[in-house]
Order: sequence, then C-alpha cells, then structure tokens
Amino acid sequence: MKSANDPMYIEFIARLRAYRKDKNITQSDLALALNRPQSYVSKVETCERRIDVIETALWCSVLGIEIVSVLPRSLTQSK
Repeated sequence: MKSANDPMYIEFIARLRAYRKDKNITQSDLALALNRPQSYVSKVETCERRIDVIETALWCSVLGIEIVSVLPRSLTQSK
C-alpha cells in the first residue's frame, strides 16, 4: 500500500478521526498533545500526509485507545 488514497488507509484515518471526535478532542488539542502543529493533524486527517506506525501509536495513546481499534475491518475480521 503506497498511496494515501488506498481504501484501507482511508478507513484507517477515518477511524482515527472518528475516535478523536467521539472523545471531543479538537485537532488543536491533539496536536498540542503530540507536540505538533494543528496543520499536521489536519493533513493526516485529510490524507494529505501519511503517518507511520510510531505516529499511529502516539495518536492512539493520546486518544486512550488500542491501535487495533483503528485498523481496517478487513484486517481484523477472522477469515
């Protein structure tokens, strides 16, 4: 998966965004907790910028969620 337009990546980011919103955390608040600018969060959430596994783990830690909860369903469903 190389593109930020990959359906699994888009689902992954949508899940991260949904958890942030469900917890009433603004992009600015998340950015502050991550020690990054708000534009970083915005670019990730609009798939303009990809994040790696370490960045994902940090986001999940700030949001208080398990990393597996943001993985695409196709990767977590038993076959």
